[in-house]
Amino acid sequence: MIQKKVLSSSDESSEDEHVEDLMDKQKLVQAKANKPTRTSVSAEVYGQFNKKGQFQPKKVNKSEDAIKRIKQRMSQAFMFSALDEHELAIVIDAMEEKKFKAGDFVIKQGDDGDVLYVVDQGQLDCFKVFKKGEPEKHLKVYQPGESFGELALLYNVPRAATIKAKTEAICFSLDRETFNHIVKDAAAKKREKYEEFLSKVELLKDMDPYERLQIADALKVQKFNKSDYIIRQGEQGNTFYFIQKGDCIATKTENGTEKEVYSYKVGDYFGELALIKHEPRAANIVAQSEVIVVYLDSDSFRRLIGPVDEILKRNMSRYEKYVKK
Repeated sequence: MIQKKVLSSSDESSEDEHVEDLMDKQKLVQAKANKPTRTSVSAEVYGQFNKKGQFQPKKVNKSEDAIKRIKQRMSQAFMFSALDEHELAIVIDAMEEKKFKAGDFVIKQGDDGDVLYVVDQGQLDCFKVFKKGEPEKHLKVYQPGESFGELALLYNVPRAATIKAKTEAICFSLDRETFNHIVKDAAAKKREKYEEFLSKVELLKDMDPYERLQIADALKVQKFNKSDYIIRQGEQGNTFYFIQKGDCIATKTENGTEKEVYSYKVGDYFGELALIKHEPRAANIVAQSEVIVVYLDSDSFRRLIGPVDEILKRNMSRYEKYVKK
């Protein structure tokens, strides 16, 4: 049976609640008590003494080879997908090459953060302590083309996780000033737009808010015309979708006849089991008007976060529910 998934915004949620999701309350209190110059975890505020228009682009001398490598890695990093050519050029100029030996700490959870990193070579482990007194948990391994450290710059909060070089590694760092003026607005708008969707997906309920923000970066947009098939019954599934605009129906073909079995509207989602099961699609999804969807494939999910079944196992009852479907 196909179940309809409805996503709705909560009128009771506030910016403060969203930010507190990113840090446990104790961390938030400590940040406010101990960091008088950074008493808010909201976005940077620009005013009389902090004018955005006063920004002077930073330029770090680098070889043509380094520029080529940065361009390649930025094309792979979801964080920079919304930038135009001029903005990309400014960011490339500002980036610095940083080298790390195996075992080096790149960032530590709880520290202040003034740069983000894009991985060029090597692998880096990501660890996080979810509750004080508990051992840290290994979340994932960062690979070339991925970025990390942006959360501290987006929300002006301490580092949300620890990153340690697993092998010798080379990263390109980007400073807070350039990030705030060039990258931040585009990245924040995209994340705010999609993070609410992701927080309502039952399959992803046990994800850390930081993990959901990473997934929001990875979402892609696709348009369909009326009568287009978004997915087809029987094909292998590896992608799940959110409807951003338009209406769809689910149909099933039985004995040569295609019958409507369900309908979907803006805010609904479908195909999420593709993240955990690589099984043929159980039905068709057909656009009933011009439709815009945002989607995520299972390969991108694994590259960013790891296997979704490991996330589900944080809540075994939910895991058992999905594996039995």
